[in-house]
Amino acid sequence: MSRFLTLVKRDLKLSMRQGMDNVMVIMFFVLAVILFPFGVGPEPNILARIGAGVIWVAALLAAMLSLERLFQTDYEDGSLELLALQPMALEITVLAKITVHWLTTGLALIAATPLLAIFMNVPASGFWMLVLSLALGTPSLSLIGAIGAALILGSRRGGVLLSLLVLPLYIPVLIFGVSAVEAAIGGFPVKSHLMILAGLLIAALPLCPWAGAGAIRQALET
Repeated sequence: MSRFLTLVKRDLKLSMRQGMDNVMVIMFFVLAVILFPFGVGPEPNILARIGAGVIWVAALLAAMLSLERLFQTDYEDGSLELLALQPMALEITVLAKITVHWLTTGLALIAATPLLAIFMNVPASGFWMLVLSLALGTPSLSLIGAIGAALILGSRRGGVLLSLLVLPLYIPVLIFGVSAVEAAIGGFPVKSHLMILAGLLIAALPLCPWAGAGAIRQALET
């Protein structure tokens, strides 16, 4: 645990030094949501109907923006190879990096969501459900995205390949995240949607670091 926390602190410091990257992710998220009323019109009923889906899709795309550099910087300067050689399991190292990714992107996206929900006229009945669904869903986005980030190590045009690998895997999280909000707005039970989101997170928590570590080992051997 102490080594895990040490890695988290190390990556947080490195992330803070590249503060503009984190700011750009939030700016993309905000701008992507703000652009929709210009495209579909400012009708409150229309915005209320599509608001949750727009915010979820924008959050998904924003989280994916920073995935390419999840392992790439350490891979290029040789730090990743040293991390793989240390006594601690590589899966723990991958989990530490995923944790930092969520702290610097997912948490910031959740913090920006209430203001954007008001802007998109999301009904009060679905307001906090939107925040809760993102709190359950964004960790899964970081976990799943880590597999794609590990698979593209050493490849050219990795950003395009990462999108093709990760976006299909994001679809279940997106569907049940938006469905939970729509159920809350419609007055229907939301427990099943939240349980599925939690189940996806519980399944991804052990599987994604293991798969990501395997992909990193493969990249380091080539």
